[in-house]
Parts: sequence; C-alpha cells; structure tokens
Amino acid sequence: MAKKTAGTKPLPIRHYVKVMVLIAVTVLLVDLVISIASIIIVKQQSTRYLKDTAALYINRIDHDFAYMNHYMGWTLANDETLNTMNAYHINSIEFLKSNENLHKRFTELQRNYGQEYNFFYYLKNQSYFLNCSPISISYSEYLALREQIISFIDDKKVYEKYYSKWTPVLVSGKYYVINIVPYYNRYLIGLISADNLIRPLRDINLGANGYASLVDEQGTALSSPLSNIGRPLQEDKGLFSLLQPRTTIISDFQGTTFSAKMVIKFGAFEKIMIAQLLIVLLFFMVTSSLFVIMLFFNKRVLGPIQSFSENLARINEESQPADYKGSKIIELEQANEQFRDLVGQIKTFKITMYEQELEKQRIQLNYMKQQIKPHFFLNCLTSIYSMAQIQMYQEIEDMAMTTSKYFRYLFQNGENFVPLADEIEHVQMYLQIQKQRYRDAFSYYVELAEDAKEVNIPPLVLQTFIENSVKYAISRENEVQIKVTVNRDLLEGDIDATVIQLTDTGPGFPQDVLEKLHAELPLDQTKGTHIGIMNTLKRLEYLYYNLAEVSFSNLEDGGACVTLLLPDLPDTSLEMESRL
Repeated sequence: MAKKTAGTKPLPIRHYVKVMVLIAVTVLLVDLVISIASIIIVKQQSTRYLKDTAALYINRIDHDFAYMNHYMGWTLANDETLNTMNAYHINSIEFLKSNENLHKRFTELQRNYGQEYNFFYYLKNQSYFLNCSPISISYSEYLALREQIISFIDDKKVYEKYYSKWTPVLVSGKYYVINIVPYYNRYLIGLISADNLIRPLRDINLGANGYASLVDEQGTALSSPLSNIGRPLQEDKGLFSLLQPRTTIISDFQGTTFSAKMVIKFGAFEKIMIAQLLIVLLFFMVTSSLFVIMLFFNKRVLGPIQSFSENLARINEESQPADYKGSKIIELEQANEQFRDLVGQIKTFKITMYEQELEKQRIQLNYMKQQIKPHFFLNCLTSIYSMAQIQMYQEIEDMAMTTSKYFRYLFQNGENFVPLADEIEHVQMYLQIQKQRYRDAFSYYVELAEDAKEVNIPPLVLQTFIENSVKYAISRENEVQIKVTVNRDLLEGDIDATVIQLTDTGPGFPQDVLEKLHAELPLDQTKGTHIGIMNTLKRLEYLYYNLAEVSFSNLEDGGACVTLLLPDLPDTSLEMESRL
C-alpha cells in the first residue's frame, strides 16, 4: 500500500513545466529540420515541374511551327490559288476570287493555332504584298513590316536565313518572329510577336520577381521586360539580391535562333521555416491557455451545457418540453425559454407547410407548362429565318400558315389534359413544319390504335421527345425515319394504360446522357439544353402522382427509343388537376 502511494505521489507544477519546455524544444528542433528539408524538396519539385511545363509548351510550338512551314510550302507548290493570282491583274475577278479563297484557308489555319499568328503573301512580279488572314498588329506596324519583309525577300540569302526557319526581326522597336517560305516569285510569310509567343510561360507562377522571356543566341531579350506579375523588370542590386535564390531555365526551340528563358525567384521559401516555428510556438501558447481555461470552465460552463444537451435530447425524443433545472448562466436560461416557445410553434408550422407545398406544386406545374410554349415557338421562328436565308418563299408561306394554325390551338388550350388524338394531330403538324424545312432529310410514320384516341394525356408531352429526335437525329447525309406508335395495355392490378413508343434511326442518346437518364439524375441545363425533357418528366411526375414511367434506350441497329407508360387516371383526379 505504501509503494502504491509512493507511485502516485503528486508532483509540483515546476516538474510539468520542465516537461512541457523539453517537449517544446524537441518539437522546435524537429520542425527546423523538417522546414529545411521541405524547402529543398519543394524547390526541387517546383523547378522540375516548371522544366516539364516549359518542355511541353516548346514541343507544342515546335510542332506548330513545323506544321505551318509544311502548310505554307504545300500551298505554294500545289495550290493553284497563288498561280491564278500571279497570272491575273490584282483588280480582275479571277484575282479577287483566288484572294478570297486564300484568305479563307489561312483564316482557318489561324483559328486552329491562335489569333496571334499573322500570315501574309507577296507576289514579286506584281510587287503586291497583303495579309491572307486577320492581323493583330497596327497599320503603322504593318507598313513597316511590309517594307522590311520586301527587303528580306530581295536579299539573295533569303533561302538560307528564313526558309523553314523562324527568325526574330526588329520592327518599329518591337521583336517579331517570322518565317518566309519562297517558291519562284511567290512568297508566304508567317509572323508572331515575341510577346505573344512567350505569354503562356508568363502565366506560370515563377515568383513575384521571376520572369519569362525570349532571348536570341547572344542572350538579348526579344520580349518586353516584364516580371511574372506584369511589373517592369528592375536590375537586382544590394545584398538582398545576392541572398535571394534563383533558378534559370533555358529551353531551345527546334530549328530556330532563339530560346525561352525562365528565371524562378521564389522568395517565400526562406519564410517557410520561420512561419513553421511561429506556428509551433503559437500552438504551445494556445494549448497551455486552453488547458487552464478548460479547467476553469469545466465546472462553470461544460456542466450546464451538458445538462442543457440532455434536455434537448429528451425534447427530441418525447416532442414535449422538458422540466429544465435552473442554471447560473443567463444565456442558457434564455435558451431554455426560447426553445419551449419553439416547440410550441413547430406544431403550427406543420399545418401551414402542407398547404404551402400544395400551392408550390400548382405554381411550378403552371410555370413548366408555360416554359415549353415559347421553346417551340422560337424554334419555328428560327426555321422560318433559315428558309428566308436561302429564299424558299413558297415554303415560308406554307410553314407560316401551318405554324399559325398550330399555335392558335396551342395558346387557346389551357388544360392539363387533352385527347390523345388531338396531341397526335399536333405532333403531325409539328413534323410537317419540320418537313418543310428539312425536305427529304427524314420521313415519319404515326400508328394510333383506335381505342386510344380518346385517352387523355398532358399536352406537349409527345412533341418534346419528337422535337429532340428532330434536333439530334436529322442530318443531311442519311434519311432518318421517325416512328410513333400508340397502343393500349393492361397493367398489374387491372389498371388500363397507354403505351407510347417514339423511335428514330439517328445516332441515339450519348452514353453519358443515357446513364444519367437511367439513374434518374437531372441533366445539365446550364447551356439551355435538355430543358424540354426535364420539364416533361417533372410534369408527368406531378400529374400522374409518380405512377407514369418513361424509359430511354438506344436501338441495336442505331437510333434512340423513348417509351412512355401512362396509366389511366380516375375521373376525380382529372377534375382536381383541371382546378389546378
């Protein structure tokens, strides 16, 4: 018993303080070692990452340069456009047409490789120099560039200096990288400013004082002297610049006379160790303070809070106010009183929430119905506009009349349910409207069972899926077949139902869309697509009380298939929906 008492002998506070100081010093030393190792590892990883990034970018530029060289050379040697332009006067129709074709070709090339690339051609026999794509330089720079390029072309060493070699030139105090591809007395010129060529590397974080630039063989900067954050570069001076670590990466472009230079200056590395030391010290200070505070508040605060939590648990279980014990904390007493009032108000809220939910469903249903109408109306206007562009005047008259009849019925009908025969008739009118636009691009077939004509269904349900087939299935290459079949069926429990199947021979649903539909997940509507499908599914959910089924699939031979299974609703349900 005496040994046990000796083993549990209380120790003075000084002992615990010494232990805490020893632990703190040990942690600080470990943290110092970890900080130094972290700085070295992070610097190595950052430098390796930047080298890999620069290599990827330069490889891409090398590939782009090689392709543009090949493209310009092939155009000069094989395309008759420049031959025609060289053979006719610059004001002739043949010259102007060929110039337009050349402009289209190089505008497409510019669109693929970036608007910062500029392309020009020069016909030496006619002393004619002009751009063959939109240019991103000022007119004064264009004039100076034209003079300089013509002087380069007159040089007998143009093949040696510029052919298949992108070379920097100075124009009006600004460096550009050009490539001149000659073919007899015709020349194609590619050009990009040094600043635009190096801009992607400037977007990389090289530190507040880091920078990326193009340099020539002598190390002269070809791009504007800007730091990584867009500030003008300043010469490093003083002791701080000597202590500040830097890493220089130089990467050569293939077949050129210039290189990319990146200077990394991460001044934050040296601050990591100090920051970690301060964090550890702060940790010990906060921990010690919290320890003392917790001892003080354990009895004054934590005890009453635990009692209050137990009271809340009883309220949650019994749904009745508990018999609270008094507390010396005013805030807890006020919380007890407020919670008693809250429990009493919950009962009142439950009654009003049910009524609000019914009203919300009515408003949402009406909103979705109105959202579908302008959706198809805008598509009709777009179709008429497209026919007007190709001067299909008779077709415009027929389509305008058919559209007018269609929308006269549509806007006069405010019911939630219409006879199926009427809905089929309007689907046929919609397909006829699209038939006037697409001509022989598609054909359609409608099969309606006789006993299904008087069945009531929501309006615009079929049109939504038919419109989807027209939008995604029809192409100008193959004739698409759209088929609608309607039959009656008897479900389990002797419930009569209508089965509507819509198929087309188009490409079918994309796999990602089909997976979301099968999983009953919402489709992406941020770009204005899939609105009709999602609204239709919501309407069927509300109107049929989650009893309707819609399945989506792709046919084995190609094409999309949508199957709707709509059970007959009691007459009382239809009357109640008409009131909504």
